[in-house]
Amino acid sequence: MGKHTATGRHRMDAALYEAELRRLQAQLVVLQEYGRATGQRVVVVFEGRDAAGKGSAIKRISEYLNPRWARIAALPAPSERQKTQWYFQRYIEHLPSAGEIVLFDRSWYNRAGVERVMGFCTDAEYDRFLVQAPLFERMLVDDGILLRKYWFSVSDVEQQKRFRSRAKDPMRRWKLSPMDLESITRWEDYSEAKDRMMQATDKPWAPWFVVESDDKRASRINVMHHLLASIPHEAIEPSVPPIPDRPPARGYVRPPMETQTYVPDHAGELMARQRRGGPS
Repeated sequence: MGKHTATGRHRMDAALYEAELRRLQAQLVVLQEYGRATGQRVVVVFEGRDAAGKGSAIKRISEYLNPRWARIAALPAPSERQKTQWYFQRYIEHLPSAGEIVLFDRSWYNRAGVERVMGFCTDAEYDRFLVQAPLFERMLVDDGILLRKYWFSVSDVEQQKRFRSRAKDPMRRWKLSPMDLESITRWEDYSEAKDRMMQATDKPWAPWFVVESDDKRASRINVMHHLLASIPHEAIEPSVPPIPDRPPARGYVRPPMETQTYVPDHAGELMARQRRGGPS
């Protein structure tokens, strides 16, 4: 990775990033434990253009959290049945119960972005969404849910650079879709849709927070720091059960290893080749 983004911004140093990432991830575990103890409910919405860094930020945030209490909601396209429901209905079932954190990798704001730009909803459905979204979020907040909404902002130059990088990487090609590439030719359409969405849904009870994401390292650190600073929490000493001493052996004899089928020791073969100086 170069020292500067495609637009010339200085990138965060890797060593500094790793140290702060570790510190913030540890604090996120504290936040989760506090939420479990107090019944706190947290919803975090991640939105932004394709390749803006939403997924990698979610991955770092959730990496050390207990998956029983922290869930990622990345909903597929709605089914034919879901298309006949109230628009927000399929998102409601993913909202948190007491002690849970839900991270929405894209959310109900699909209607204000890709559905609007690509013509997947009618003008009436779109206009209704812009009216109902703030009301829906007001109900969530009034019920005690802590809602945070982040928009990851990436430049056109950086986005295109990331698309090209994905196209060359066999491990990440699956991230590219025709819909993603449409975002290049419809850049201004998405800009207009985003600006109108912000104007209609940036409310005091559910404000939008913009994350500059040309530098992925810096964007992850910034969103994690903001999330921690904006949600009340404090360290709670976890209840760790005592580890018992092992009782004396009773003389039980286990069956021979040969009677069980083991996974081949591929790692051992690699290490043996390495010791012999051959290719691994």
